[in-house]
Amino acid sequence: MTATLLQLFWLFALLSMVAFGGGAGVIPDIQRAAVETYHWLTAKEFLDLFALSRVGPGPGSMIAVMVGGKAAGAAGGVVAWLAMFGPSSVVVHGVARIWNRAARKPWRAVVEQALAPIGIGMTFATGFSLIRGTEHQVLPFAITAASTLAFAFTEVHPLLLLAAGATILLLTGG
Repeated sequence: MTATLLQLFWLFALLSMVAFGGGAGVIPDIQRAAVETYHWLTAKEFLDLFALSRVGPGPGSMIAVMVGGKAAGAAGGVVAWLAMFGPSSVVVHGVARIWNRAARKPWRAVVEQALAPIGIGMTFATGFSLIRGTEHQVLPFAITAASTLAFAFTEVHPLLLLAAGATILLLTGG
């Protein structure tokens, strides 16, 4: 149990430090570690936890707490939470102080422009990682594609898209 708690701590402490623009960018790394490296979850269990983390309130990176809980019970959830949010919060506090002092410095705009594509790329990596873990059947892929398009080009609430996809799968036995 202690080894698992240490693995959880180091995994999430390191990932918290590279989570540009939020936790979504490190979802592929969480999935790879939890499913393929440590075998705490199956691919389906990870997708289920990911869906729950998106429906509930709070940041999407709360999936770390769910993975920690699955790996090592309540203690694992607490360790994962502390590791995911603690180190990065301390660093962000320090960086924010410097950032605010540099409000009119030319290098600040350059850094902001440089970080934007990194955040976008990490978000795309999350999408690709989640697609890899889904069932490899035509109907779930079609529902995912249709939901993505609807989400991107309309103002439909994500919960309605989730409910519609689930209804279609239930009605078709998919």
